[in-house]
Order: sequence, then C-alpha cells, then structure tokens
Amino acid sequence: MPNVRVLPFANLVVEFAREQGATALVKGLRAVSDFEWEFQMNHLNKRLAPDIETVYLMSSPTWSFVSSSGVREIAEFGGPVAELVPEPVVRAFAARYAAR
Repeated sequence: MPNVRVLPFANLVVEFAREQGATALVKGLRAVSDFEWEFQMNHLNKRLAPDIETVYLMSSPTWSFVSSSGVREIAEFGGPVAELVPEPVVRAFAARYAAR
C-alpha cells in the first residue's frame, strides 16, 4: 500500500509516534485476552502522551487466532505459513530457516 510505511523503532511507541508526527496509533485486537493487555498499555501511553490517541480494530475471524510466535514456530519446523503471512514474510522465513 503506497500510504503505509513499516519502520523499526527501539524506543517507546509514543515517542516513536511523536518522532513521526503521528497523532494516533492503530492497533488490532484478536481476542478478549488482547484487550486486557492493550487496556493497560493504553492507560500507560496516555500518561506519557495525552495528545496521542489509540484506536482499536477487531480482527477478522480469519486472523483472530494467528499469533507471531505461533507462525514463527511453524516456520521454524518447516511447516506451511503461506496462508498465514504475506509473501515477503514467507520468503524471509525460508531464507532464515533454509540451513535447518
């Protein structure tokens, strides 16, 4: 998508948002268990950066139980991940675990 950038950061997410000129964070919720953690994080982020809003989107049922750690484990043991992640991620996993 031309209007989307993926950037690494190594500081607090609200500090990174400010550096980028962002005024909102968009986060996904897969299940009720995600809500509890995100609720806590939202309150902490609001104390640090009251000017930055957080918007939560519910996941499609197709993706609701897909986790990065689960996908990583499948890839590590040579399992198929093409239906779970975008093609560039499939290639990155293939390169990373090729020697195994």
